[in-house]
Amino acid sequence: MPLDESQNRLIADSTSDFSGLKALFINTTLKPTARAPSHTENLMGDSIDIMESCGVGVDYLRAADYDIAFGVSPDMREEGALRDDWPEKIWPKVKAAHILVLGTPIWLGEESSICRVIIERLYAHSGQTNDRDQYVFYGKAGGAVITGNEDGVKHIAKTILYSLQHIGYLIPPQADTGWIGEAGPGPSYGDRMEDGSHVGYDSTYTKRTLTFMSFNLMHLAKMMRDNGGVPTHGNQVSAWQ
Repeated sequence: MPLDESQNRLIADSTSDFSGLKALFINTTLKPTARAPSHTENLMGDSIDIMESCGVGVDYLRAADYDIAFGVSPDMREEGALRDDWPEKIWPKVKAAHILVLGTPIWLGEESSICRVIIERLYAHSGQTNDRDQYVFYGKAGGAVITGNEDGVKHIAKTILYSLQHIGYLIPPQADTGWIGEAGPGPSYGDRMEDGSHVGYDSTYTKRTLTFMSFNLMHLAKMMRDNGGVPTHGNQVSAWQ
């Protein structure tokens, strides 16, 4: 949806300098870009617009456009996979980003199968360390965007956000947003109706949660950047060993 007056005013009135931050949005729709538009991408685009308007450098990708092998190793070719785009095409973007947002549609009340693959591939790196001898995702912020026409937004957000914090991501307040229509078959987020309106664009709840999520992710990432990340006392791997 186009950013509304309240969202644009918040962007204009922001006194925080978010420039230099990097965010990565990974859309785990089951549809490759060449096949069909993505309703999840539609909603993620609003958060992307907010962050870019605040000076954040944003990368976006659809996981379905890549050949990402399933498994829990950093490079699944070493485990027998014939192809794996994760090590060269996805992981460098994940590693460079201060903010990671996972977006998924709802299928049978759960996140997409591709979303699970992405979480598992992130987990494959969870034993690696950063230059402060902490686990590699320490100091990064994580969020979730969910769309569908059946129940599951909060359940999926809980799954994604728990998974991200477990491997080291920091989760700010209100770190998720979503939209669902009436239960059962029907229009999805952003679909154009006969009267010219777009489904979901009038949802105050979705606008508010998306805006809060976007700013809270930026605030937390900025706090981590400006303060050198999570303090190291008590969480350095070699010191424990």
